[in-house]
Formats: sequence, C-alpha cells, structure tokens
Amino acid sequence: MTVEVSRHRELGLTDAEYELVVEKLSREPNGVELAMFSLLWSEHCAYKHSRKLLRRLPTEGERVVMGPGENAGAVDVGNGHAVAFKVESHNHPSAVEPFQGAATGVGGILRDVFALGARPIAILDSLRFGELDSERSRFLLDGAVRGIGHYGNSIGVPTVGGEIYFEAPYEHNCLVNAMCVGLARQEAMVRAAAAGVGNAVVLMGASTGRDGIGGASVLASAELGDGDEAKRPTVQIGDPFEESKLLECCLELLEKGLLVSLQDLGAAGLTSSAGEMASAGGVGIDLDVARVPLREADMEPFEIIVSESQERMLGVVEPAKVPEVLAVCERWQTGAAEIGVVTGSGRVRVLRGAEVVGDVPVEALVDGCPLYDLSPAEPNGWIYGNRATLDSAAPAEETLLALLSSPSIASKRWAFEQYDSVVGSRTVRRPESADAAVLAIPEAGNAIAVSIDGNGRRVACDPYAGTVEAVLECVQNLACVGGEPLGLTNCLNFGNPEKPATAWQLERAVSGLADACEALGVPVVSGNVSLYNEGPDGPIYPTPVVGMVGELPEPGRVTGSSFAHEGDAVALLGPFAPSLAGSELAKLRGVLGAGLPSPDVSAVAEACATLRDAVRAGRIASAHDVSDGGLACALAEGAIGAGLGCRVDLAPLVERGCSAEEALFGEGPGGFLISGDRAALESLAADGVEVLVLGEVGNGSLDITAGEQALVVPLAAARTAWHSLAGRVEGAA
Repeated sequence: MTVEVSRHRELGLTDAEYELVVEKLSREPNGVELAMFSLLWSEHCAYKHSRKLLRRLPTEGERVVMGPGENAGAVDVGNGHAVAFKVESHNHPSAVEPFQGAATGVGGILRDVFALGARPIAILDSLRFGELDSERSRFLLDGAVRGIGHYGNSIGVPTVGGEIYFEAPYEHNCLVNAMCVGLARQEAMVRAAAAGVGNAVVLMGASTGRDGIGGASVLASAELGDGDEAKRPTVQIGDPFEESKLLECCLELLEKGLLVSLQDLGAAGLTSSAGEMASAGGVGIDLDVARVPLREADMEPFEIIVSESQERMLGVVEPAKVPEVLAVCERWQTGAAEIGVVTGSGRVRVLRGAEVVGDVPVEALVDGCPLYDLSPAEPNGWIYGNRATLDSAAPAEETLLALLSSPSIASKRWAFEQYDSVVGSRTVRRPESADAAVLAIPEAGNAIAVSIDGNGRRVACDPYAGTVEAVLECVQNLACVGGEPLGLTNCLNFGNPEKPATAWQLERAVSGLADACEALGVPVVSGNVSLYNEGPDGPIYPTPVVGMVGELPEPGRVTGSSFAHEGDAVALLGPFAPSLAGSELAKLRGVLGAGLPSPDVSAVAEACATLRDAVRAGRIASAHDVSDGGLACALAEGAIGAGLGCRVDLAPLVERGCSAEEALFGEGPGGFLISGDRAALESLAADGVEVLVLGEVGNGSLDITAGEQALVVPLAAARTAWHSLAGRVEGAA
C-alpha cells in the first residue's frame, strides 16, 4: 500500500483522488490502471478545476455543425461545406524543449481537425515569451518558431497568422498555442463516438515508443520549476512526413465511408482515445497491447497504453471492412493494426494476449474524476512586478520610436518569413498585410477570415474587461477585411487554480468571455484550458487566447491595413475612448496596475458592422484597428506598409477630454483607422457610427498633432524601429 500511495502522488493524483479510484474499482488499482487514472484524471485531460466554469459559455448557433465535445468545432460555410477549427496549448512541453514542443503542438491540432474529416487549410499561432534581453527567452523563441515552421512547412499547411508577445511573467513558462482551420464536406464528417458492438478498433500511423509517457499528468498538469530539464523525456517527438501520410490516409478512409468513428491520439495516448470514444458511444472497448506496433520491443503494458507518441489515430471499423482499411493504409505507407474490439461491457480492458492487465469502468475513468469548486479571492493590489524602460519625460518622437521597437509591437516579419503562408493557393491576405488572414473557399463560393488574439497584460489589469477586449479584438480584425463572425475557439492559459488570486482571474475571465460572446451572438464551438502555468518567480499573466472564423462574400474586395494612395483622407471610425491604463506605454514606464475602462460591446459591434459593410462595398481603401501602442502606432504601421507618410491632427479626441498622450498612445477597443475618399469616409457616419476625419496620406514622415503636443518622425526612422526585432533575436541559442 505504501509503495502505491507514493506512486500515485508521483503521477499527480491526490490522496483523496486515489481513495476515490479505489472506491470506484472496489479494490486497489494495479500499475496499468493507476497510470490510466493518473492521466485521465489529470487537469490536462479532466478539466477538473475549469469544467464547471466552462458550462457558462454559449455553444449553440444556427451555423454550428459541431460544438464542444468533439475533436474540434465546425461551422456551416454554405454549399454543403463546413469549416472546422480549434486552438490548443503545448505550453509546458515547449518550455522544456521548444522545438519539439511547438512542432508537436502543431501536429496535434492538425489531427484534431482531420479527425472530423476536414482537410487542414491553415495554421495560426499565439506565442508568449519573457523579455528579449533574457537568453532563455531568446532560446525559447527561436526553438518554438523553428518548430512551428518545420512542422507546418513540411506537411504543406500554410501558417497564415498569429501573434507574439514578450512579457516578464512568461520567462520560465512560455505559451505556445496553435490553431488549425480545416475544410470538409458536411456529409463526409465523422464524430469520435465509438459504436457497434463487435466492431474492430484499428490503430493507424506511427509505431508506439516511450516518448511522451506521462506528459499530461507529470508535465502538463503541474507547475514548472528549477531542474525541469529532467522532464525532457516526457516531450513528444514529431514527424510531419509521417503525419502527412496519415492525414491523406484518414481522409481517403472517410471519403470511402470505411470508418465508423475516428479519434486522434494526443494526451494520454490510447488511454484517452479509447476511453473518450467509449464514453461518447456508451460502449466498452478491449485493447490488446500485444498487437500494438512498437518502436521499442521491451515496452511494458502501462507504457504502451499511456504513450503519447505522435502521428497516431484510432478508428472504429466494421469487421467486414477491416481488410479494405488495412489495404488503404498500406497504399499510403502508414502503419495499421487491428488492436481491439468494441464491446457492450461499458469497460476499458487492457489485454496482453489472453492476459487481462487492466480493467476499469468507462464511467469511472472518463467522467468519474471529481470536479472542484474554485476558491476565488481578488488580490489586494497588483501582483506582478514591472520595470521601467522609458523615461516618462521622453519627448513624443522618442516615445513613438520606443513603442514601435517594443518587441510586442514591432514587426514579426522575422518569424512569419520562416512560415510558408501561401502553400495550398487559398491565401488571399497573408500575415502583416491585413488585420485578419483571408482564405478563399471556392467550394462554398465565398471566403473566410481568421484571427487569433489575446493580451495577457491587459487581462492581468482586469480579467473581465481584458477578456471582453480579446473577443472584441478578434471581431474587429475580421471586420477590417469584411468578415462576419461565425464561431469562436479559445485557449485559457492561467496559473495554479488552487491559488485564490488565480481562481479569481480564471472565473472573471470566463465570465467576460461568456458575456461578450452572448452579446455578440458568437458561439464557442471548441476550446482548451491550460492551467498551472507558473515558474519559480510566480504565475504567468492570465492569458485567454481567442481564435475566430468569419465569413465574407468576395475575397477580391478585401482591403489591406496599410495606406493605399497619396492624398487619401485618414479617419478614425468607431467609439474609441483611449486610455493609458494597461497600455504598452504604461508598461514601458513601469506604472502598470489594476483597472481598465469597461468596454461598450454593443457600440463596438455596431462599428464593426458598419466597417464590414463598407469593406464589402469597396467604399474604403484601407482599414486597421487601433490596438497596441494606440493611434500613433496604428498610423505608423499604416504608413510604413505603404511607404507613405501622413499629416494628421488628433484635435477631435483632445477636444472631447483626452490628454495629448492618451490621444497619441492610449489603448482600448472600438477604434478603426481607415483611409480613402473623404466623402466616402464621411458618409459612413450616416450609419450611426462616429467618423472623425483626422488628415491625409502623404509626406515622407509621420506628422501628428495632438493639442499642444506635436511630433514629426521621418518614415525611415519609424521603419527602422518597427523592423528592429530581427536584429534583437540573433542571440538565440
């Protein structure tokens, strides 16, 4: 008994959870069963500290084809087609081994999408690292970016967008969130539920090895600390070329109607895939580990059943169709073996030949994990350190250049150029040319816009308002290219939920997410929760990442984010109320603290609708939402991309009570920088949304006036500052 108690703690189960396992089994678990419970009852798999909160999220909508509970969500895009999408984290593996952690994160999210029968057509990523003056942060950044590029480029799926932020709280625990978008014919889509007693269970893909064993419980459901290099064996090893064959094989099997159901093998390997398929179908499954193709011949049953080796899928097949399934797999040179059978027992049994080495009830394994109530408590004051890097007395020109060169704002071209963003020939707008990526969907006769957003610093200032802003930012990005939201996916990255301050952040953020989605009518169709993101110095910023897919009718009319023509008018559209609270400027000055203005969701939604219609009608030449760094940075980005300066006066903002600094560098939702024919821009105000003409495109510099404050920055200097990131990451190991 003493040995097993010690072992269950090592595997992440509490004493009370272990006793509950004993109660559900009416006996003590053996080693195989203990390993299975430790993984499926881990935070990573069971969501035991977040599942109750997630019930608040709206998940239904007239365009929803598949919602939460499947491998990915899917929405109807017309003509019998659906777009499937999901975002997931691979944070802890990436903090230990950034290249493989990020690469296998991409591989895993691709499998989630093609498990539905959808062909992956795009990848987006959301990354967070410590400050760039840290050698460790540069090492993690370099490895993660290379890993994403390696896997996506090799498998031939374009990386069309993303974001990279740098903040001190991510120093020891970086965030690597990957989103995949896929396209499917609705009639060919499949669910993960196992069905049909007597049907065969077929394992397809790569052989099984020891990589990734215990990753979900030992690595992904605990805080990181000193000495975590020892956890490298729990990081999976990816092979994009193996996955490419597996992808094509699975899509052919589904196209031919040869599979009853399909599930990817991710966290917890065979344990989670078989358990979740059995639970969803209300059946049992027997698995014979002696039939599993192995990479290493001496593997024990518990290692086989929980291995997280990559590039594997589990399918349920009618017995008569097994030979044809195996023949298709052989033609694609992907491994396949019949390793089990669907039963009516309601149990997952693990066999080694004729020997039963594990036998657990499906209900106990999958749904029997206790769900915990949080004990939230709002912290007294700011809980994160922050150091100043910019003097508050710096002149406006110096401030603008400092913001443009700030790693979180500066151009990420260095990273994007490592990704193939056009393979597949669907990409209409690629990274940095528009606020959202646009992909043509000729099968449905239209196009989609996709975006991924989040700002942990602002969520730390106010978890509720900051999360609402993240949702609005995605909607605004879609509006800039004429996209109307169809559905949302999210990845909730937080610290230890057992700590009251983190629990409060998580609860408030989920409430903000739910309320924003309800108000906007955008259903949550999929998502992921990543907790225990902490290092020796404390937790990460609370970081809800939001991914969104929208629809637009004519991709050929999409505008870019850069100014288009000399002499065009420049205007500000929408209910923009800039504030320095939580801004990048506040960070540089070391004055961050709690509090953000409350967003007006309905007013922002109205502005988005006006802009969306204007883009679709071709009434504007460019559109760019005002985000990090405020209006001055948005003006600079529009000018740099076009090679055209501008002359603008922010007097309308100052006259309504904004300080010069707030007008220049304040942040907040609801603002769009647009350009085009002056009369056309002014006519948008007739739709009930405020439009303030500020100036015009032209000149070789940024000439901005805000009340008594004025700045003139040569375009070349602004461009140099904005493109400075590449030179600062050269020290990456």
